[in-house]
Amino acid sequence: MTPSRDIARLLEIMAALRTPGTGCPWDLQQTFETIAPYTIEEAYEVADAIARGDRDDLRDELGDLLLQVVFHARMAQEQGAFDFADVVESLTEKLVRRHPHVFGEERGLTAKAVEGLWERIKRAERAQKGNGPSGKETASTLAGIAVALPALTRALKLQAKAGEVGFDWNDPLAVLAKIREEANEIQTELAAGNRATAGAEVGDLLFAVVNLARHLDVDPEATLRATNQKFERRFAAIERALAERGKTPQAATLEEMDELWNEAKAAEQALPSGESR
Repeated sequence: MTPSRDIARLLEIMAALRTPGTGCPWDLQQTFETIAPYTIEEAYEVADAIARGDRDDLRDELGDLLLQVVFHARMAQEQGAFDFADVVESLTEKLVRRHPHVFGEERGLTAKAVEGLWERIKRAERAQKGNGPSGKETASTLAGIAVALPALTRALKLQAKAGEVGFDWNDPLAVLAKIREEANEIQTELAAGNRATAGAEVGDLLFAVVNLARHLDVDPEATLRATNQKFERRFAAIERALAERGKTPQAATLEEMDELWNEAKAAEQALPSGESR
């Protein structure tokens, strides 16, 4: 088959890959469960391409993510559950329903008001569907937050949902006090030799730190990702500096690496704002 800009060709290719006897043996072995990890991975690769500002890579990664949607839709079609057209129809209905300020009578809303409107519509949808097997249970405030989300992201969403009904701190300083409280609890457990309990308390500390990020209007996942990149960049600078001295990190002292770390940090801070090495 030749490349095409037509979505129909993509669906044909996916169908061919999943055709018993003539399709791809690997593709034929896959299930929703085995493909799900790839779906998550592709979403992260899209985010990575955006963070790097690589638009060519973003185009390719969006294609890989679209492949995941097509793959899942094809498997569902084979089971008689739904097909790709049903996915498109469901999405278009949802977009129209959740944008009454564009397709309905509500006009002139601010971005903040639109955000609140979106959440109210989602809550109404969940209440209509029900939150349990019988479809009759009352939807929880925290319902609809996927368990498979990264822990930092899920913590942020849980806190935001609870905050909508008033279960929240008043200001960032109050959250900072909670962080100190959690850190002190860890210190107490470590002093008592209770490493396992201290380890469990780390979860509470991380949850509180996410809360602080939320009150500062910062995405904790994106912030930690940026810090990871900063660590990688500065550690690479340490390795380069050591290599110039004919040494490896294993052969260097902690004091020597600390000194090189500070030099790398100072060099970055000396760069013009927004520029990085």
